[in-house]
Amino acid sequence: QGVAVLAIAALFVGLGFWQLQRASDLKESLKVARTIDTNVVPLQTVAQPRQALGAQAFNRTISLTGKYIANFRAPNQDDGNGVVADWEVALAQVDDRSAILVVRGLWSDRLLYPEIQQSMDIEIEGLLVASQSSDRAENVPGVISRLDSAVVVGLTDLDLYDGYILARSETSDGQDLQRSRVTEEKINPKIPGYYWQHISYVVIWWLMAAVVLFLPFYRRRVTP
Repeated sequence: QGVAVLAIAALFVGLGFWQLQRASDLKESLKVARTIDTNVVPLQTVAQPRQALGAQAFNRTISLTGKYIANFRAPNQDDGNGVVADWEVALAQVDDRSAILVVRGLWSDRLLYPEIQQSMDIEIEGLLVASQSSDRAENVPGVISRLDSAVVVGLTDLDLYDGYILARSETSDGQDLQRSRVTEEKINPKIPGYYWQHISYVVIWWLMAAVVLFLPFYRRRVTP
């Protein structure tokens, strides 16, 4: 019985340390998510198609040259200033085998530069951002429900990059394509609350370990 009690208590203590580690990892990930590296690096140096973005790729300022092969409207997008609007999103072919989603700007500006054709090379510089996890609209032809390559995977044979790019600048044949650019969505302020949720689980698991260790002594005291 003593071995069983110690084993159960050790399990609860271990679960407490696990939740403590998860809280620490979450706090670190939030710190990384808020940090934007302004050094410009080629896309292929921090990310690869068909692979999840690693920590070294989040919020990196990247550059690439590609061709826009498809165009979509992304409704109900919330920028860093809390402004909700429809965004113009293009699928940029990076090379012969891969492509990535690029947020070009507001959907209302989509008719600017009609001379830009899909066959033209566009030099793009922007922020590499993690894919959205929740839908903002219905996924119908010409519309994507969220900024996530998973929703367009059936529309192309190309290998897709995880995440998407918020374009800061676009250049074609030396011409700078001036238009309103959107900013990244602010991190949900509720996220830090989950950190305290993990801490509460630590307290619960360790309290249960203390209860398990105390019960045998309590039973002895109450037994006549």
